[in-house]
Amino acid sequence: MASPLGKIESKSRLSAADWEEGALAVLAEGGVGAVAVESLARRLGVTKGSFYWHFATREALLQAALERWERNDEQDVLAQVEAVSDPRERVRELVRQVSHKRPSHAVFAALLKAIDQPLIRPLVERVSQRRLDFVTEAFRQAGFDATTAANRARLAYSAYVGFIQLAQIGQPRMSHEEFEAYIRDFIEILIPH
Repeated sequence: MASPLGKIESKSRLSAADWEEGALAVLAEGGVGAVAVESLARRLGVTKGSFYWHFATREALLQAALERWERNDEQDVLAQVEAVSDPRERVRELVRQVSHKRPSHAVFAALLKAIDQPLIRPLVERVSQRRLDFVTEAFRQAGFDATTAANRARLAYSAYVGFIQLAQIGQPRMSHEEFEAYIRDFIEILIPH
């Protein structure tokens, strides 16, 4: 069984999903360039030859891993947020959920650093547009007009991307309590009670 940023349990034969999870862990830790078949095989405790049972190339593995990240990232957040019936509380819950998805943030930060790569740019553009559309619609359902909803969605997404990039340089340095207070203040600014 794989964890997003952990090691894979020893198995006699890994599945494609195991390789994808391993690639995401390496990507989150060291960036897109760190995803290499030989070092990933060592990390997973298998031979490089077992890689070729599932993928023809490193790029095929990277593509599959990124598709897994995109699919899981969306499903993890949306399933929890869509269950909230009150539209204004749904927006608040969306911010709370997204603010605590650290493994996904590390992958997204690595992708932002590699935005100039042909495989990465379309993914980041697609994911970002889908996220912006979702947040805009959430604000619309919460009672904001189309322009205000779009502006608040852009503000929220800009803050998210900026916070992730700041975290890459160790900023801001906050205790758990300070971070939770920041999230509460951010939510109140975006969608006051």
